[in-house]
Amino acid sequence: MNFSPIIIGTMRWGIWGANHSKKEVQKLIETSVEQKLSTFDHADIYGNHTTEKLFGDSFSEMNVKREEVQFISKCAIEMPCENRNFTLKSYNYSKEHILRSVDQSLENLKTDYLDLLLLHRPSPLMNPDEIAETFNILREQHKVRHFGVSNFSPSQFDLINNAFPIITNQVEISLNQTKAFYDGTLDQMMLKKLKPMAYSVMGNYFSEDSAENSRIKKILGTLCEKYNAEENQILLAFILKHPAKIFPVIGTSRAENIIKFKNSLSVNLEREDWFKLLEAKEGKIVD
Repeated sequence: MNFSPIIIGTMRWGIWGANHSKKEVQKLIETSVEQKLSTFDHADIYGNHTTEKLFGDSFSEMNVKREEVQFISKCAIEMPCENRNFTLKSYNYSKEHILRSVDQSLENLKTDYLDLLLLHRPSPLMNPDEIAETFNILREQHKVRHFGVSNFSPSQFDLINNAFPIITNQVEISLNQTKAFYDGTLDQMMLKKLKPMAYSVMGNYFSEDSAENSRIKKILGTLCEKYNAEENQILLAFILKHPAKIFPVIGTSRAENIIKFKNSLSVNLEREDWFKLLEAKEGKIVD
């Protein structure tokens, strides 16, 4: 995957977060590209199906070549909102729905192709053969270059991968959420020589007061001083240290934070410091 080492998440750029104007979105895109962070993560449902269009309208007016950036999008969640006439939240992996969703994302983003399409969440009703047929159509039509999944277990990943080769699994990983370290998700990616992606990389550290976060804060204080870094940079460095070579998806809507996260690439946590953070999260000596 020819993606930037940190992926720029757009979920909070629209009405689900900062509610940025086109000019503000262009500033975020400009900062990202200047920092050589050229990969942008979308989903059809973000902003109740409005954020992709906000991004596409903004990007199309900029002097940035399409081939110099990478667009990721996700599909298959049907969710009631003012822009869609769904009666309940569900998952739709029919050929018709996936093809329609991709065409809509391409129109919204004002592009001829997606660099990566992810199946957003697993469904008990998904048919791997139908999905494989759909992926083949999209590849033959040159509408999607690569395919992957998001929030899939290792067995669910294999279910799709055995029908059609996919290249990544985007899952939640942070110091607060380390499940993927132990449930086989990252092991599977490494065995297959694939690179996973991680979202919600700051966890709940900045949003929740808890005993866990109090313990983490004490360790972060010493590590920030040791590495001359800020808390969010150390938290991202914790993920980047993993040998699976995780692509973190940063969800910031502020240009200055994009620069800070880029600088976290130079923070190489020592092994014992990595385990100090893990011990603080667990509240005990690691097993």
